Amino acid sequence: MIDYILAGLGMILMFIGLIGCVVPVLPGPPISFTGLLFLQFSRFGHFSASFLLGMAALALTVTILDYIVPVWGTKKTGGSKAGIWGATLGMIIGILFFPPIGIILGPLLGAIIGESIQGASLNQSFKTGLGSLLGFFMGIGLKLIASFIMTFYFFKELF
Repeated sequence: MIDYILAGLGMILMFIGLIGCVVPVLPGPPISFTGLLFLQFSRFGHFSASFLLGMAALALTVTILDYIVPVWGTKKTGGSKAGIWGATLGMIIGILFFPPIGIILGPLLGAIIGESIQGASLNQSFKTGLGSLLGFFMGIGLKLIASFIMTFYFFKELF
């Protein structure tokens, strides 16, 4: 009975992990990895230690990159620290006050406002905002790839 409970909880965690890839408040890949662990502790899971370490490394790497890639996108398009701070604050405000569209528009508008306050032209501010948005979407893409890989192996092992 406990094996079915662990597998069921693992499935729920895999689903939440995928949702967490697009909802910034939830760390998608680490949640997906936890789902793999739940399956491992049931009679259905027979992952090797090296596989689990690899998946843990993948979850950790993608989670760290999720914080670096938007900053990289902002910097790559000529953004200053004001643009980076604006994008970060915009994301937080967007998540809190205007979900779900605020998750997308918050960093964009925050970077534009931050760069404008810094004295950048509207064209440069908009370019920086788009760089921040591109970095945000790249982070989502990386998290989705990692969580889909873990979900694939979860269900492959389960069935």
